[in-house]
Amino acid sequence: MNKQRLFLFIPLMIFVILAILFWRGLSLNPDEMPSALLNKPIPVFELPVVSASENSPGLVKANQEMIKGKAGLLNVWATWCAPCKQEHPFLNVLKAQGVPIYGINYKDNVEDAQRWLAELHNPYVFTVLDDDGRLALNLGVFGYPETYVVDKQGVIRYKHIGIVNEQNWNETIKPIYESLK
Repeated sequence: MNKQRLFLFIPLMIFVILAILFWRGLSLNPDEMPSALLNKPIPVFELPVVSASENSPGLVKANQEMIKGKAGLLNVWATWCAPCKQEHPFLNVLKAQGVPIYGINYKDNVEDAQRWLAELHNPYVFTVLDDDGRLALNLGVFGYPETYVVDKQGVIRYKHIGIVNEQNWNETIKPIYESLK
């Protein structure tokens, strides 16, 4: 009789444990992924510039030091990324509001990226080409787009996975950005 109860009890316990883990997984916010680089400097990089803004014409290479000086956003994007295209108009709105945005173009074709920025307008101070994906890997990028809030010293203060839109900008990202200005 005890063996029979044990055989019933074990599957029941496994089911309960799996149900708890499943419930916990569903309650997590997929846009809030902890970053190992939170409160740490942007990784060291020197990459070719895909496109520079009117404020930095003729820029050929850029590095992490060029992001220091004022708080801003670091945005990882690609032309083949549908959510990136959906996010892009709002990034142009942020640029018009004076928010400095630095782009990391991930594993993309330079001509495609330049055409994208010419057609959809360029919200970035500059965009670097991360053609081998090393900078994105060093940042701990999980998906695209991803946006980091960076302080004046080039330290990452917040990581947002997914599209930046008016709602998450006003509710979460903007208060962090404003506190760092």
